[in-house]
Amino acid sequence: MRDIMGMMGKLKEMQDKMGSLQEEIAALEVEGTAGGGLVTVKLNGKGHMLGMKVDPSLFKGEEIEVLEDLIIAAHNDAKGKAEAELQKRTQELTAGLPIPPGMKLPF
Repeated sequence: MRDIMGMMGKLKEMQDKMGSLQEEIAALEVEGTAGGGLVTVKLNGKGHMLGMKVDPSLFKGEEIEVLEDLIIAAHNDAKGKAEAELQKRTQELTAGLPIPPGMKLPF
């Protein structure tokens, strides 16, 4: 019974920390780049695009498709970085807890 109470306490503590972590991740800002820095995209931790910068040299008649592809690549780069940071912080938070294999956090 004592182990169950201890485990419940740890779960409550982890739940509180997870709430804080989710707030930190939401406030996180990451930048992704493509085309050697010609396009830069900034996302928050939830993957919402906050802004982007495009090098003016890309604004030439027929290069619009290249520009569109670079914007998508930069967005995906930034989103991947945000997801990696979330995974890293979640692993740090749950270190030492007996979580079943395959269980994904946050819930």
